[in-house]
Amino acid sequence: MRISANVVSLTSQRFMGQTQRSVEKALQQMASGSRFADSGADPAGFAIAENMRSQIQGYKAAKMNAENATSFVQIAEGALNEQNNILIRMRELAVQAASDTYSDTERGYLNDEFKQINAESDRIARTTKFGSQSLLDGASKDYEFQVGVNKSQNDIVRYTSDTNTTAGELGTEGLTIESKGDARDSLEEIDVALTRINGARAKMGAIQNRMDNVVNHIDSQISGLSEAHSRMADADLAEAVMTARRGQMLQQYQAAALGMALESEQAQLRLIA
Repeated sequence: MRISANVVSLTSQRFMGQTQRSVEKALQQMASGSRFADSGADPAGFAIAENMRSQIQGYKAAKMNAENATSFVQIAEGALNEQNNILIRMRELAVQAASDTYSDTERGYLNDEFKQINAESDRIARTTKFGSQSLLDGASKDYEFQVGVNKSQNDIVRYTSDTNTTAGELGTEGLTIESKGDARDSLEEIDVALTRINGARAKMGAIQNRMDNVVNHIDSQISGLSEAHSRMADADLAEAVMTARRGQMLQQYQAAALGMALESEQAQLRLIA
């Protein structure tokens, strides 16, 4: 029997401390849902998981860039679609005016609509903007869309916007259908204008399809990285609950063992009392 040190008591206290830390760690994981609620838990894994989280957030920002670029193209495409509809209506009016089933008076009525919608097509080209940037008036600008998470040139999509669908560029400026001859001459000019509009729409459609592919790719990257990050950083709640419950039960036994160790000291005192 020793009186200088109660070895059993010290041992019980040591194990109680270990159990307490284990229970606290499990409870922190349960509360936060993360394996890394305790900064000392798996430092290397924490660094890797944080790098993944950085990539995930970067891809989310890149996805927003790509979606904004799609919106940029959709605005231009919507305007081009309306101009296309206007040209089709202008062609219809020109075909009507080219026939002698209409008198000069009636051609005048047709011409009034023809000129008004032609002017509207030109107005659309001059006023279509994305923010403060003109899209269809011929202003040339090179765009760079950051759709990746690194500095590499492969993370940038480039697009040159130089579409010009004003009446002067399309060749519809000054067109009239006041006479049969004017109406028939207008048909050729309108067909040329329709070809140019369709060419511009094809160019817009190509970059829009590319952006759709970019977004699909980014979604797959976000999904894969999120799954990997979850496996590494998310707490295993079933294990955490089991660890906490086991620790709490151990603490009860350890407290009992510590009490018995302290009682042995009392027994030693009685020997010398």
